[in-house]
Amino acid sequence: MLGKLLQRELLRHWRCRQDLINPILFFVITVSLFPLAVTPDNELLGQISSGIIWVAALLAAMLSLESMYRDDYNDGTLELLLLQSGSPYLVVLAKIISHWLTTGLPLVLVSPLLAVMMQVRPDAMGALMLSLLIGTAVLSLLGSVGMGLTVGLRQGGVLLSLLVLPLYIPILIFGASAVSAASMGLDYNGQLLFMCAYFLGSLSLVPFASVAAIKVSIR
Repeated sequence: MLGKLLQRELLRHWRCRQDLINPILFFVITVSLFPLAVTPDNELLGQISSGIIWVAALLAAMLSLESMYRDDYNDGTLELLLLQSGSPYLVVLAKIISHWLTTGLPLVLVSPLLAVMMQVRPDAMGALMLSLLIGTAVLSLLGSVGMGLTVGLRQGGVLLSLLVLPLYIPILIFGASAVSAASMGLDYNGQLLFMCAYFLGSLSLVPFASVAAIKVSIR
């Protein structure tokens, strides 16, 4: 069941390829502009690079949240899926996984190229990719709740940001901290363990919360 739902979601995303490209372009352009706007100094860029990359990744993930439920809600497919699938939990889980595969994973794969441009030390590349791998999954999970609550609103973008940003801040802090610690040759396992715990807690609770949020929106 989950496999068929996931296949449907990936096909839906593929048909709207511009929605897949926009977050990646936003991520690349935002990070690329910082050396021009701030300074081309390699040492300074190396000090602020982790925060810049993580903030850009967070904003890119938020930019793509509308694609998670909006189209299916507008044409009535979302309500039919929840009613006829027999498992609303699997419907939401498939949407979250597909969102991460089409948004979070590409950001992770692009990040090493941007890290080289931002003078991230080679020994911190692993920490950057690993923190983004975990962090973007959490962003997709938490974003699904906010999107579920605002999917029925025509102008829900600002409210969505207000709902999810406070939940995103811990991931932003610990993700950037892990990369900074790796750049200084320090241990960053503590930050990654916190992110893993945050991910597992979100994975166990968020899909149920998202189902409840969507049901409130479609009534």
